[in-house]
Amino acid sequence: MQEEECSILVVDDDQDLCATVAGILQQENFHVRTADNVERALAVLVEGRFCLVLLDMVMPGIDGLSAISLIRQQHPGTRIIIMTAYASVPNAVQAMQQGASDYLTKPFKLDTLLSTVRKHIQQAGFNRCTDDVCLDSIFQGLSNELRRRIVLTLYEKEKVKFMDLVRGLEATDHTRVNFHLKVLKEAGFVQQDSKKAYLLTPSGHRAAWSLEYISRNL
Repeated sequence: MQEEECSILVVDDDQDLCATVAGILQQENFHVRTADNVERALAVLVEGRFCLVLLDMVMPGIDGLSAISLIRQQHPGTRIIIMTAYASVPNAVQAMQQGASDYLTKPFKLDTLLSTVRKHIQQAGFNRCTDDVCLDSIFQGLSNELRRRIVLTLYEKEKVKFMDLVRGLEATDHTRVNFHLKVLKEAGFVQQDSKKAYLLTPSGHRAAWSLEYISRNL
């Protein structure tokens, strides 16, 4: 799951800060929309799929704390990071109880912003993958080390002929590779094109992304 596939909504009545945060994230290849109040934010959210909302705590009209439950009702899978100049343990606890995923204290540093955003985008991507591909089927289908290597190789190379795959895996037993390819095809992770090259199915791509995410976070 690439970062640029993820849309982020920045909501803050401080238009200068909103534009600055959006610009920083756009430089990192994120697709970003902005809104200067909660009402506009809710309207923007129905126009696309947003994996992350950066939400100011204090705004005229509906405040950020009240907005959390409204966003959760309409978009339960969207992660919410509260931005506040009034950070305190009670405020943070209250925001988390309402459904916020994290919070940033203003003024925040560039690296803090980016590391927090990336962490939650990775988690959002993992959640989307596991919504579509049952973890049990991933672990069962990819329980064998060679099958995991096949999937990750196809994830990296996109399309591979059988003998090129065997050489890339440095496998000495062709029949073993062929057997595990058959298992992966039956599990719905691998398919062949008209030229008999092997490639991942959409489920295979999501499974490979989940494998990478799990390995990075162990």
